[in-house]
Amino acid sequence: MRRMTTVTVIGCGYLGAVHAACMAALGHDVTGIDVDERKIAQLAAGQSPFFEPEFPELLQSSLASGRLRFSTDMAAAAGNRVHFLCVGTPQRKGEYAADMKFVDAAMQSLLPHLSDGDLVVGKSTVPVGTAARLADLVDEAGSGALLAWNPEFLREGFAVQDTLHPDRLVYGLPAGDAGKTAKDLLDEVYATPLSDGTPLVVADYATAELVKVAANSFLATKISFINAMAEVCEATGADVTLLADAIGHDTRIGRRFLNAGLGFGGGCLPKDIRAFMARAGELGADQALAFLREIDSINLRRRVRMVDLAREVCGGTIVGKRVAVLGAAFKPNSDDIRDSPALNVAAQMQLQGASVVVTDPEAVDNARRAWPDLAYADSMTEAVTGADLVLVLTEWQEYRDADPEAVGELVAARRMLDGRNALDPARWRAAGWTYRALGRP
Repeated sequence: MRRMTTVTVIGCGYLGAVHAACMAALGHDVTGIDVDERKIAQLAAGQSPFFEPEFPELLQSSLASGRLRFSTDMAAAAGNRVHFLCVGTPQRKGEYAADMKFVDAAMQSLLPHLSDGDLVVGKSTVPVGTAARLADLVDEAGSGALLAWNPEFLREGFAVQDTLHPDRLVYGLPAGDAGKTAKDLLDEVYATPLSDGTPLVVADYATAELVKVAANSFLATKISFINAMAEVCEATGADVTLLADAIGHDTRIGRRFLNAGLGFGGGCLPKDIRAFMARAGELGADQALAFLREIDSINLRRRVRMVDLAREVCGGTIVGKRVAVLGAAFKPNSDDIRDSPALNVAAQMQLQGASVVVTDPEAVDNARRAWPDLAYADSMTEAVTGADLVLVLTEWQEYRDADPEAVGELVAARRMLDGRNALDPARWRAAGWTYRALGRP
């Protein structure tokens, strides 16, 4: 019989709330803690503060089981054996570096409640060297607790499955007997995925910290590579989608993340690669990551190019044109608008004189709060009615499945810009649309 572990999850945002509910689903007794009283009240009532497929049902079932509870009081961590740090590490204002104030505040609040044999487990994405620094704080507190690092690899839209059925687990452990003790506790926590054959990588602190930022940097590089090829394709008349298909057949390269378009956004890739560059500079290894500056630059250029393409399609100007922007979230199956390419493009077009209306199946409320100067519609039908130009900037399935003829009956002019290469060009052109996409003729 598998052993139940008492678990604390500190920070109940996107990462922490999902992790807490999943730990309870795996049979552990879990307390989620956050300083945000409104968020804790929502979670305790079984209401998700964000959109994530499968999470509301999991949250409610975990609460109903009696194995999950929430609190704003760090004292609720006392007596638990494993304490996960899941707080955010946003980009520091005006800098590339990660802002560590939430991690440091959580650790300082937790220290008085630790006991001998407890394990603090970092899951936040942090600059390399953070774990060693926090381990020193735990040692100095004299509680007898240990620290490990266990990076998260969640994909928004798939977070529940990625937590319950991860593609790998990484433990960053202290040396010697302390490392064995920490591993044994983590093995108890992850007994179910480990028994299902999930690969486990056991490493030192620094390696474990680097895994997440290295993985995100590689994905960002792959995305920006194909977008750089899209720039070349636009200059030569080549088709970047066919190019990606052709090179993707090489098993050393693969087809995933070779979808040219508006580029990446969200709360992870942009800030993580910038924080990685900043930390490399602090360590004197800035030249090793100099290529990430161009990766970031390519990504941001795609947004400017989309606005330029809109002007081209509209005869040289978008002043006074009604523009429907389909998508506000940085990716489908999410309501996350952090560093959203779609909203950035919408705002640029409005500044250049267009009358822009934005819609999204899940992210409109978040967008309204963050970008109040933009106009919004609650449905695709409302957004495209009377539009001189339609842009698909987040590849939600309902936009992929839209009927070109039906949409054409609503617009003022049949002009479509596919910012995600998500549509079938032949289908839209056959319905009389002017169809353009990044990297395609």
